[in-house]
Amino acid sequence: MTYASIMVAMDLTDGARNRVRLAGRLADDFNARLIGVAAEQPAYVVPPMGPTPASAYALADSGETVLNDLRVAHEAFAAAAGGRNRLEWRSNLDVPVAFLAAQSAAADLVVVGRGVPGPPLFAVDPADAVMQLGRPVLVVPPDLDHLDAKRVVIGWKNTREARRAVWDALPFLKRASEVLVVSVDDGASSEGQDTLRLLQAHDVSAIRVRRDAQGELVSLALVEAAAEHGADLIVTGAYGHGRLREWVVGGVTRELLAGAPVCCLMSH
Repeated sequence: MTYASIMVAMDLTDGARNRVRLAGRLADDFNARLIGVAAEQPAYVVPPMGPTPASAYALADSGETVLNDLRVAHEAFAAAAGGRNRLEWRSNLDVPVAFLAAQSAAADLVVVGRGVPGPPLFAVDPADAVMQLGRPVLVVPPDLDHLDAKRVVIGWKNTREARRAVWDALPFLKRASEVLVVSVDDGASSEGQDTLRLLQAHDVSAIRVRRDAQGELVSLALVEAAAEHGADLIVTGAYGHGRLREWVVGGVTRELLAGAPVCCLMSH
């Protein structure tokens, strides 16, 4: 198993350039093509009494401004990608996450940035990406430009989201020298023995540990486990309790998206 096509969401921040460098190195590791994606809708002005020549000019100017910004994003993507041969660029005047979702049919893995205050032009909310793309989403902190993934932490609970995430992460797991399956006990059964056997059947070197934590402390337990074992990738299922509930009362996905210091591969 491998990733033959890696897609990366592009915007005009330094974090996006780092993200493209990271995705480019992954493309080299997996011998994959790299696809850059950006989109934005013009700031349309709708006059109260219907279209007028003035409003038509405003629409044209707004659209041309966004098209120019997309050209700048394309140039930044090409520069950060470092002249690799298997590159592709896709952009359009559209809602960023909707366009990314439509294009994600061409990708095995989609790389997006972790949320930052005041989302920039073309920015994709990683929570929206996880929920809508139907692809594994690699969420990257803005200051990272590489991912070794020699040591990986799996946040395990026997849910469909976690099972999906483990399967989606197999190309990383098979290349890792150490995989830690962290069963976090939140009062429900979190046994991971079958997952351990499955990983071993795929020639993945994995060990299992158990942590006791509840609520927002589950995400902290995963981050601490990653730090203790020198892991730079956390693999988890996303929004097992539903996004609305996590938004209201907190949850593992929300907390990891808000501030995990390492990359997180998430599946929903």
